[in-house]
Amino acid sequence: MPSAHLLIIGDRAALSWVVTEQRMAFPTGRAKAAHALGEGDEVFVYTTRGCFRNPTRDLGRVIGRATLVSPVRVLDEPVVFNERSYFEGCRLKVSGLAPFREGLVLRDLVPRLSVFPDPATWSVRMRRASLTLPPADAEVVRTELEPLLRSYGEMRERYRWEAAGA
Repeated sequence: MPSAHLLIIGDRAALSWVVTEQRMAFPTGRAKAAHALGEGDEVFVYTTRGCFRNPTRDLGRVIGRATLVSPVRVLDEPVVFNERSYFEGCRLKVSGLAPFREGLVLRDLVPRLSVFPDPATWSVRMRRASLTLPPADAEVVRTELEPLLRSYGEMRERYRWEAAGA
């Protein structure tokens, strides 16, 4: 049975690549956790406060929804962002994106999500490449995110240009 995950993106160039290429890559130190992801799983794309290099202005947001369309595997060529190499990855099919720099503010949902047993320290659990969501938590995120989403085709180019140069 498919599961649901948050894919955690902390860099604007990586976000642009993930959205426009419909792929996700994982660094060596975090690839083990990525193997919890399986083909057919639902993923919610989350951008950290630091993704756009201004954590005092930006909030961590769930900005998109996708489905994994391939298993996580070793890449033929590593992907490199800011001199950091990513050796494993998978393909996504993005089904919706919030307008650029908008989306669902995750911290507002933390008290309702069981994946964060201590709301005071929830952000510690976000220091990884992905986080598996219990089914009830995935339903909360899905329900709250849905009204904010636009079609992939409508938003793709905006993310290509704006995330790359934000």
